[in-house]
Amino acid sequence: MEEIEEYAKLKDQEINIAKKRLAFEVTKLIHGEEEALNAQKTAEALFVKGASTDNMPTTEIASNELTDGINIVDLLLKTKLIPSKGEGRRLIEQGGISINDNKVEGFDKSVTMGDFNNGELIIKKGKKTYHRVKLV
Repeated sequence: MEEIEEYAKLKDQEINIAKKRLAFEVTKLIHGEEEALNAQKTAEALFVKGASTDNMPTTEIASNELTDGINIVDLLLKTKLIPSKGEGRRLIEQGGISINDNKVEGFDKSVTMGDFNNGELIIKKGKKTYHRVKLV
């Protein structure tokens, strides 16, 4: 109870401390401590500059699949970020897909080797869903 009372006094940016603790505790209750720790590491990787993406959901793709490029909608299907091509087109039209923090402007975008940094790229769907695509 003392800890909760201390969190209740927080203002402005300090409130993020309480949000992080609450997110960890809820995840721990629902999924267990190990999953809560994994989720915490993933969040840090996404929001702390220079952090690792090792705990991020990942899809591996063979570099030979990128010889002629792969359509962004097909890549989204491959990563299971979308259930259908129509959903992918809708998300792209609404500005809901980014690759390496660059908004995808059209569903005719072809993902090529040039989009990868150190053998990986990060797809962001909406505001909170991140997915790493790794070359093998």
